[in-house]
Amino acid sequence: MSGKHTLQPSEEVDERHLELARHEGEAYQRAAKHMVDEVAHTGAMTEVGDYVVGFAQEEAEGLYHVRDGALQWEEPAENQNCHLEVLVAETETGRFLPEMSPRATLTDQEGNQTGPMEVPFVWHPGLLHYGRNFELPGAGTYEITIELDPPAFPRHDEQNGERFDEPIEAHFQNVEIEPGRK
Repeated sequence: MSGKHTLQPSEEVDERHLELARHEGEAYQRAAKHMVDEVAHTGAMTEVGDYVVGFAQEEAEGLYHVRDGALQWEEPAENQNCHLEVLVAETETGRFLPEMSPRATLTDQEGNQTGPMEVPFVWHPGLLHYGRNFELPGAGTYEITIELDPPAFPRHDEQNGERFDEPIEAHFQNVEIEPGRK
C-alpha cells in the first residue's frame, strides 16, 4: 500500500488527538522552514507519498559524540567541507519521523557522485533532524537524492497504521552548494 494516506478517528485516536498531533507537526514544520529558508546556505522540502522530505546545507561543523561513555566535542575532519541536514516528517501531521536511516547522494554537473552515504540522527536544540559532515569536490550545482527505506518501527492503530511501507526517493535539482567549515 503506497501513496498518501489520510488519518481518521478510530478506536485508537479521536479527533482531538489528531488535532494535537497536527499542532505538533505545524510547530515542527515552522522550525524546519526556518532552518531551510533562513539558517542554511540552501535547502528545500518536498512531499513524496506519506513523507515530507527536506534538506538544509551548511558548512561542516563540530558535534558532540559519545566516546568511552562520555560526550566529547569533535571538530569536522580536515577533509570535510559540507554539512547536510535531512528532514523527514509525515505528510498528514507534519511530525518528525524517527528511526528513518536516510541515505544521501550528491551528484555534481559532471556526474561525479558523493555517496550514497548514511545520514544519522542528530539532536539539535531547535530542530530534530538527520545530519552529517562530508567532503565535496567544491562549490557548484548539485542534484541531491535522499533515499528512505520503510522504517522498522511498529505502527499503532489498525485503521491508520498501514503507512510508510515502501522505499522512496526524493530528488532536489539544481542545488547551489557552498562548501566550507565553521
